[in-house]
Amino acid sequence: MATKMTRDGVSTTVSGEQYEKFYSSHRGKKVIRIMYDWRNPETNELFSCVAPTLKECRQRRDEWLKKKL
Repeated sequence: MATKMTRDGVSTTVSGEQYEKFYSSHRGKKVIRIMYDWRNPETNELFSCVAPTLKECRQRRDEWLKKKL
């Protein structure tokens, strides 16, 4: 899969969020997935996940941030 989000396996997200839609196969059916990266502009820490929707990716990010506090 070609992606703009990584270069040589390293995230290209500098600050804020970046995401791409891609298609995966599950039990012979094509399903949409979102690859999501978010880099904290203050700490430079990276959160990354894959989920069915952008909304779910953001919810996971928010849960991750709450655990960090």
